[in-house]
Amino acid sequence: MFFEETWLDIVARGVVLSATAIIWIVLLIRINGLRSLSKMTNFDFVMTVALGSLVAGAAQASEWTSFVQTMVAMAGLFVVQYLAARLRKSSDAIEDAMQNDPVFLMRDGEFFEGALKSTRVAKSDLVAKLREANVLDLAKVRAVVLETTGDVSVLHGDSLDETLIANVKRL
Repeated sequence: MFFEETWLDIVARGVVLSATAIIWIVLLIRINGLRSLSKMTNFDFVMTVALGSLVAGAAQASEWTSFVQTMVAMAGLFVVQYLAARLRKSSDAIEDAMQNDPVFLMRDGEFFEGALKSTRVAKSDLVAKLREANVLDLAKVRAVVLETTGDVSVLHGDSLDETLIANVKRL
């Protein structure tokens, strides 16, 4: 692609093509917005993994046609993500299909063993999250929520505004 000398061509392809792919992704993210690599939904996670795979493919391309095809595939992922985001905003049914529900793991100092089991969250991991959130008294834990992103939110204190947990599912 670049040089007649095999080793020199391999090095040049690795450096030039991977750098070009990264610059292309940065450009696409600037166009599509920061949400492109956010940790929001299952769809966004798949998008991030797919982009990583495509960058690897671009860096290893041995022909210009496969490199261009990989770059077009990257742009296609961003178009699909943009369209999916628009569809999610327009339909609750699509939103429900694409996104997990947040789930209570704990409420008012009580562990929800069924929720821990069904979400495959170990009680020891939950206790570690409580320590990380500086919980000093389990009785003051108003809610622990496994968010749609896989993060765990710990809400503790003397009171809790119900608005914060309005859409949280109890298993």
